[in-house]
Amino acid sequence: VHLVESGGGLVQPGGSLRLSCTFSGFNFDTYDVNWFRQAPGKGRALVASAGAFNGGTLVVSAVKGRFTISRDNDKNTAVLQMNSLKPEDTAVYFCNARRSPSEYWGQGTQVTVSS
Repeated sequence: VHLVESGGGLVQPGGSLRLSCTFSGFNFDTYDVNWFRQAPGKGRALVASAGAFNGGTLVVSAVKGRFTISRDNDKNTAVLQMNSLKPEDTAVYFCNARRSPSEYWGQGTQVTVSS
């Protein structure tokens, strides 16, 4: 099983980043896909989810209207599009695939929002 993230980096406030996660080694379309983030000194928190079999999506209130999650079951990928970034969005972002009782995590990618 592999989850490989890409797309993190340094961006100025108000800018955009696109995080991608590629999944392999398991039946991706039967798993819920999630993005979490962990800011310095804080716990890991859910940011957005996309249900299995192209089910519904949700984003948490802190990023609503700015972040969008999508998945492509043909390509085994998931994307977190982040717009209007704020300094408080600075964190390590992790992709996650979950189908109880199984759960897989990516290695994390750093997103830093700073002028």
